[in-house]
Amino acid sequence: MTHTLDLAGIGIGPFNLSLAAHLDSIEGFEARFFDREPSLEWHPGMMLPGVELQTSFLKDLVTATHPTSPWSFMAYLVAQKRFYEFLNADFTAIPRPEFARYLSWVSENLASLRFASAVEEIDFDGRDFRLRLGREDVTARNLAIAVGLKPNIPAWAHAAAGERCFHNSQAADRLDRLTGKRIAIVGGGQSGAEVMLHLISSDRFAGCEIDWISMRPNFLPLDDSPFTDELFTPGYVENFHRLPRGRRETILEQQVLAGDGASTSTLKAIYRQLYTLRHLSADATTINLTPHREVLNLTREGNEYRLIMRNGFDGAIEARTADAVVLATGYAFAIPDCMKPLLGRIALDERGHYRLDANFEIEWDGPADRHIYALNAGRLTHGIAEPQLSLMAWRSATIVNALLGRGHFDLELPQPPVTWASRQTARASHLYSVGQERLPVLG
Repeated sequence: MTHTLDLAGIGIGPFNLSLAAHLDSIEGFEARFFDREPSLEWHPGMMLPGVELQTSFLKDLVTATHPTSPWSFMAYLVAQKRFYEFLNADFTAIPRPEFARYLSWVSENLASLRFASAVEEIDFDGRDFRLRLGREDVTARNLAIAVGLKPNIPAWAHAAAGERCFHNSQAADRLDRLTGKRIAIVGGGQSGAEVMLHLISSDRFAGCEIDWISMRPNFLPLDDSPFTDELFTPGYVENFHRLPRGRRETILEQQVLAGDGASTSTLKAIYRQLYTLRHLSADATTINLTPHREVLNLTREGNEYRLIMRNGFDGAIEARTADAVVLATGYAFAIPDCMKPLLGRIALDERGHYRLDANFEIEWDGPADRHIYALNAGRLTHGIAEPQLSLMAWRSATIVNALLGRGHFDLELPQPPVTWASRQTARASHLYSVGQERLPVLG
């Protein structure tokens, strides 16, 4: 008889790693997490020199919901025997490679992880989920899908993408191999800013011509002020999830800089380096800062690339040429191929995204006691915090509580300092949650 797991996790990145760390404290609950890669490497292609974490190190895998866990960032520092040095360094923002090493340390020590184990197909046999991994079959009662987002290559760049026109997720591997003298960066968020800072700070690119292109009206900072940070709290996410879809989408459009701006420290470093290049250096590097430009088309013409842009400031159409193009154009949702056998049973919205309930469970037509959870797939349902590290511990604890059918992790919090919903909506939401009344449709 085939042994059946309580949960099978697909993908081992920070989010499923957090879930595995929480489940590690549950006796009698058997979970296994699978990933095709031989080990956990967190965005290795983006580990440029000097990159920093935009999130507090306290928002690690477990601390917010399970502070006594052996898998916290503090436990990692103690295990590495550098707790005091870390404190004395007094980082304003910790180096991203440090957090990556923390994630790797946890992944090397959790017994429930299986690397070099590609899940090729997932189906449901009427009772349990069946996972095919090469010649091995695994059976599980529940699933946790956390395969991450895909690098977003805009439609206008598809034809040009290649060795010298690439997504910033490959920047650390490819930038220093470029031989051309004209480099264009498309994207004004943190990733684009990090690529820009690397290019203008490296002697290797001295004398180059560098274009930094952004669709935003300026090179804008991440809004990490205290009240904006309230968007990254459980109370806000719970309120956001109750809203109708159309209202959620409108709100998300207004919150871009809360989750996708460049760190002020990075922007300052860029500006100071520009000052040095312009006024204190004999370096002939040419810098073109071009915000408020929407790229309309990108073509390869011989050995160079031609970008056609609309200037949002004055409406003009402009052209730029470059020897290489870095696409700092974000990430996009995609359903993994291994889920294809289940697609006819899963509820998707108009954009082809999962429909998720408050507990991050995908709506599907299977038995009520068989669940599919999706992590980093609910930006449209749970808000801008969903793809960020900020609430991964809370999300993991929420999923564990739902799996166990009890409040194993105490997630009760006082009322937030900001009142998001009207009293009428809040009261109706409470009644709906106890099954007495449906949530009203707003707007």
